Amino acid sequence: MNPHLRPIGLPLETQAAEGLPRRCWSVAEIEEMLRAGIIDDDERFELIGGEVVPMSPKGARHEWVKGEVNRFLQKAAPAHLTIIPETTLRLDARTFVEPDFCVFPRDLPLAALDGPAVLLAIEIADSSLAYDKGRKIGVYAAFGVREVWVVDAVRAVTFVHRRLGAAGYAEIVELAGAARLEPMLAPELSFSLAELGVTPGAEKQ
Repeated sequence: MNPHLRPIGLPLETQAAEGLPRRCWSVAEIEEMLRAGIIDDDERFELIGGEVVPMSPKGARHEWVKGEVNRFLQKAAPAHLTIIPETTLRLDARTFVEPDFCVFPRDLPLAALDGPAVLLAIEIADSSLAYDKGRKIGVYAAFGVREVWVVDAVRAVTFVHRRLGAAGYAEIVELAGAARLEPMLAPELSFSLAELGVTPGAEKQ
């Protein structure tokens, strides 16, 4: 039998780095396991191409920076925008991610939210910085998210990814905390980390 052929009816597989096959899950299967209690509601992971990717535990620094950004965004949000923290962004049948903030038009039903409909995705990163700037950015680009910010919570700098093209994001810039961050598609949400009191080493416990 050809090893590259998979018998009809068997689940799809992914392949881990060591070459061993992995069961390829769907978003619907993961959601059913959550409903059945097989997976705990508070278990943190993302599904990338059918592969379950555990998420790093949230540190105090991550949560504090996220809280300050959330406080600003909710106050600044105009009536035509919705900003939801930590929503599940379903990108296709085998992929979902959970950005720290997702900005999209208010008149768009949440069930219809996909990559191109996202005006801005924001990731707050400490221990997850390499993943958020690497594999996860590739996922956002592949599914048409037009602008993504990755905030380095430790250094208080932001990596802005925008101007999406066939090869990914054509514009990737690192901005210091005092620099103004202005979303291309939601300029009303412009701010700087420094304005929010987010600087390296500053943290309210």
